[in-house]
Amino acid sequence: MKNIIACNLGSYRQFGANAYEHLAEIGLTNVEIGAPSADAVDAVQANLKAHGLTATSLTGSCDVKSDTVVKDFQPTLETANEMGVKVIFVSVHAGEADRNAVYDRLRAIGENAEPLGVKVCLETHPDMAHNGDIALETMKGVNHPNIRINFDTGNVYYYNHNVDAVTEVKKIVEYVGAVHLKDTNGGYRTWHFPTLGEGVVDYKTVFQTLNDADFYGPFTMELEGIEGENLDEAGAKARVADSLQHLKDIGVI
Repeated sequence: MKNIIACNLGSYRQFGANAYEHLAEIGLTNVEIGAPSADAVDAVQANLKAHGLTATSLTGSCDVKSDTVVKDFQPTLETANEMGVKVIFVSVHAGEADRNAVYDRLRAIGENAEPLGVKVCLETHPDMAHNGDIALETMKGVNHPNIRINFDTGNVYYYNHNVDAVTEVKKIVEYVGAVHLKDTNGGYRTWHFPTLGEGVVDYKTVFQTLNDADFYGPFTMELEGIEGENLDEAGAKARVADSLQHLKDIGVI
């Protein structure tokens, strides 16, 4: 099985200090981390290597409303290149900005990313990628192979009524450059993101749809929890381990 499975360290909530050790224990070797500053890259890489881990994606800031976003984003591209990371996750919001200007800025970022072999992936967030139709509109507007969608299997329910993850991902399957694995009870604006397999997302079909399009990851677990719960460290670790086990149980690992 070729699927690349990773874990966003936020899945450990406030107990992230011990995340690397736990990931090594359960045999998950890929992580999504925040893009480090240039002077911290060596230390971050050494820490990952010491635990047998690889960063498969970095999270970065990308204010597409700003005239200087292309220049401002360049250090993140350079950090990804130095670390050998090929996916950068960003959340973008156009707001009242001219949409064509935003497309131009993202296209310029894509031009800078292309020679590095890096894909900048837009999260399933308002107002540029919160469902399949809007994400498709954005992808056609930007029209660059290094600007892609980070499809979030939970957010698509959180931000929309009457949707399902399989239908939405099929609309944009050719533009998916990364995936966040997040389960949900399906409620609109409902913060209910449990262990994978305990919600409504049909992960087996999501994976099959993407694999059929020759996409194999990174698929990054992003386990944001349930409003009002009070997990201790053992509970946070169990949610990560049990989510990984669900992926094994359905045969995608």
